[in-house]
Amino acid sequence: MIKGFVFDMDGLLFDSERIVQRSWNAAGSELGYEGIGEQIYNTLGFNRARRAVYFEEIYGDDFPVEAFQERAARHFVQIVDLEGMSMKEGAREVLKFAKEKGLAVGLATSSSEGYARGNLQRAGIESYFDGLISGNMVGRSKPDPEIYLKACAAIGVAPAEAIAFEDAAAGILSASKAGLRTVMVPDLVQPAEEILEKVWMLKPSLTEALEELKKIL
Repeated sequence: MIKGFVFDMDGLLFDSERIVQRSWNAAGSELGYEGIGEQIYNTLGFNRARRAVYFEEIYGDDFPVEAFQERAARHFVQIVDLEGMSMKEGAREVLKFAKEKGLAVGLATSSSEGYARGNLQRAGIESYFDGLISGNMVGRSKPDPEIYLKACAAIGVAPAEAIAFEDAAAGILSASKAGLRTVMVPDLVQPAEEILEKVWMLKPSLTEALEELKKIL
């Protein structure tokens, strides 16, 4: 019996990954690393610390991680302030459905807690969530299962009784290893065959995923 939903955030609830990519390109250009935004395709689901390691692996130990992250964060805020950040199609509806069904709702995001809560508050959806685990609350980033195990514990639901909603491969692997069923709604990258083997339900939008879930739950 399903007792809870656990959601990723960036690229799943919010159309934020493209803004991240633009902010990386702007920050990289200022620091002499043109086109660094393309690296987002290889780091989806990584938390801040894991991405820092990745950049040093790709660009060398002298890559200015802190300066890059600070500039990227500033550009991200500037873009959001000017253009806003929309929720993904069906996101609000699937959250409402979960609450109507009496399900516990958790968030398992690789982003920081402050950033995550700010997004939820601005969108007016924070009250839907019973628990939140962010990237700075875990020692190991997705695809490690730690974040989903902690998210399930935070909402008082066993992993086998929960469904994870993800857009990226790292998140699917994380949730699958933790023992959750997985719903995948791809955003920037389509899943490889080995990822599809871990996916319980694959849909192009949360709207279509919700329609299928209504038939099951």
